[in-house]
Amino acid sequence: MIPEKQINEFIHRARQGAGDALECVILYGSAAAGDYHPEFSNVNLLCVLRDTSYRTLDHLSAAVTWWERNKFPAPLVMTRDEIKRSTDVFSIELFDIKQRHKVLFGDDVFAELEVPMHLHRAQLEYELREKLILLRERLLVAIGDKGRMWELLLRSLPAFSTLFRHTLIALGEAVPGSKRETVEILARRVPFDPSAFYQLLDLREGKAKRSQFDVAEVFARYLTAVEQVTASVDTMLDSAGPQKA
Repeated sequence: MIPEKQINEFIHRARQGAGDALECVILYGSAAAGDYHPEFSNVNLLCVLRDTSYRTLDHLSAAVTWWERNKFPAPLVMTRDEIKRSTDVFSIELFDIKQRHKVLFGDDVFAELEVPMHLHRAQLEYELREKLILLRERLLVAIGDKGRMWELLLRSLPAFSTLFRHTLIALGEAVPGSKRETVEILARRVPFDPSAFYQLLDLREGKAKRSQFDVAEVFARYLTAVEQVTASVDTMLDSAGPQKA
């Protein structure tokens, strides 16, 4: 299901364009984690460059333009040193890439990367609150349009599943293997109703159809669940005291 032909073509074009400035290409996200869905998932690539000068970006741009024309999001572009120096502000993102990635070209720059976790808790709460606020904003303009409401639910599901998984990490739990397992374990630690998440996962996995559910009722339970988890994270992590590095 992963578009390997297009990925390989992008790497070919990127190597031709950027030359020796392209240190490696990393696949991350759902395509690397094993739960890629062609309708709901992105193909996430990270291009590690030896420099990010205008000249280098100009040489890489043709490959990225081709990639975007094939309906894929533009890759992240960073240097090896930039990745190392960003672990304090992007602890969630870089922890995930380190845990679940595939080297498509070049060296594995994540093999020896250390991600300090002492600021993980602050970023976790920030991300939960930010995405909750965005969810409300987008719901306000989607209410009454069933298609847009389903799209908002299904598109936001991976982001909240990721943050739920990091909530478990912050609470000292082992990293779950799937979105469903993440929800199941968290529901045993935090008081919230996980039923909306299970129904959305069933839809995503083709085990159910939208016609079986009332989108407004599902959204109501989903929104309440996210609010309850966010509030609980705030309370539980504050009471846990400082997090060790």
